[in-house]
Amino acid sequence: MNINISDIESALKDKISREISLKEEGVNRFRIFNPYEFDDGDHFSIFLKKENGHWKFTDEAHTIMHLSYDMDVSALKKEGTRQKILTNIISNFGLDEYDGSLSIRIESDDFGSAFYNYIHALIKVTDLSYLSKEIVRSTFYEDFRALIRETVPEERLTFDFTHPDYDKEGKYVVDCRINGMPKPIFLFAVPNDSKCKDAMITMYCFNNWGVKYHSVAIFEDQEQINRRVLAQFSDIGEKQFSTLLSNKERIKEYLSERIA
Repeated sequence: MNINISDIESALKDKISREISLKEEGVNRFRIFNPYEFDDGDHFSIFLKKENGHWKFTDEAHTIMHLSYDMDVSALKKEGTRQKILTNIISNFGLDEYDGSLSIRIESDDFGSAFYNYIHALIKVTDLSYLSKEIVRSTFYEDFRALIRETVPEERLTFDFTHPDYDKEGKYVVDCRINGMPKPIFLFAVPNDSKCKDAMITMYCFNNWGVKYHSVAIFEDQEQINRRVLAQFSDIGEKQFSTLLSNKERIKEYLSERIA
């Protein structure tokens, strides 16, 4: 396919924005300057390049790399909410994904339509960092459970544990109980103030029932918890990890030592 870069640039300007321009950077590779930005002001990194005899638009893995600043992108490869959303975006917009790089092949010399679809797809992908609070909460719990399962044998885990004798109605829930020790470990996943208060009440109840245990709280982001609530929580809680994302290895090391 022989192309005229000036014609392509004009087509993209007419279809998308007058702020678009192309600059050659290597053989059959052009950087596309565009007005679309991430929330921190960085522009989308997009290239037009020829590979295996075909032209395509590609981000050269920049979009997902940029998402890694705010989220654990390994979750995009595991079954769960984020992975399902990304898979749907790739399918709906006709993208190709390889090793984190998102691209779209140009068919029938229609660069304008391909770029239009591609831009909208990348915008949808960046929205993964702006999921609704309920979805964010669900992905936090997914990440929490995945981390625990990576560290502790499944037969020693009881998720959503409630006491069979003292709490027959199941009101006081421990996110995960680790068995196999004289004093089990009660793990609490804490994404917000409300859950922090619930976990605190649950621990007080177990204490009143005379149940012996070690408590571990893993916060989504401890800095987002109300200071008074956190202070009250700290009076009863034992071990705390301020975030899940940045403490994964420390959490795994801590639990491995405790269950040995």
